[in-house]
Amino acid sequence: MPHEQYQGRPLPRPGEELVDQGLGFDLGTLMGRRRVLKALGLGITGLGLAACGSSPSTSSPASSPTSSSAAAAATPAATTGEIPDETAGPYPGDGSNGPNVLDDSGIVRGDIRSSFGGSSGTAGGVPMTLELVVKDLAGGGKPFAGVAVYVWHCDREGRYSLYSEGAEDQNYLRGVQIADADGTVRFTSIFPACYSGRWPHVHFEVYPDQASITDAGNAISTSQVALPQDASEQVYAQPGYESSVGNLSRVTLQGDNVFGDDGGASQLGTVTGDVASGYAVSLTVGVDTTTTPTGGGRPGR
Repeated sequence: MPHEQYQGRPLPRPGEELVDQGLGFDLGTLMGRRRVLKALGLGITGLGLAACGSSPSTSSPASSPTSSSAAAAATPAATTGEIPDETAGPYPGDGSNGPNVLDDSGIVRGDIRSSFGGSSGTAGGVPMTLELVVKDLAGGGKPFAGVAVYVWHCDREGRYSLYSEGAEDQNYLRGVQIADADGTVRFTSIFPACYSGRWPHVHFEVYPDQASITDAGNAISTSQVALPQDASEQVYAQPGYESSVGNLSRVTLQGDNVFGDDGGASQLGTVTGDVASGYAVSLTVGVDTTTTPTGGGRPGR
């Protein structure tokens, strides 16, 4: 469906796909990505080359199907640079677009499969644990202990609690954890669906501490975790994920409107496990508090 804007910027060709907006718009989008300038150190010429896929480090994910081994190769990129700023999408539940679950008692929890407070639903699906290791780049890359990480994602049917029809009265698959001395947070959840138009993903926001989570404006980083193709295909062959099979066949990691600019190289989670025992997803998240956050907001999904 055509859009009038992308990440708050008017589209020069609103009736066309995002990839057909022209070179000027593409360069503007790339210039808006802090990690391109900060982590890669490229000027305008370098940005143009990167957009054409001339860099081996960014073109290699596009040359073959994504796999768990590719995820392991991609993950170290996030340890040396800042995690890309991304949209929070239209269903953040952080008060920036309607409901604010971060105000609710009980939101700080490790197991996010069930709703809490006045809601009682539980999201079914293939088990998944998510581990994010947050690094303080302004502090020389040391573990970012004490930061609060808010995670949310869709359910097996592709619905977001608090927003989607049939799940408006639920708040499952949302939760906050406080990073330990190693900068690590862990969540117990289910593998999310692939819904129309997006690559399988998990949203997250990083806040300075637990006290700051009730105001989305306090977030120091907003980004997303991409899930590898091979694990996704295995999960989507299971009962309850039927709609994800067709949706995944119509999208690519390289063509995704969030991960496509670098093929997910710095956001692709490393995944281990199987359908029977569940999957473990991990990603290192570099956060630089000396730069101005440009993520969040409502555009995108």
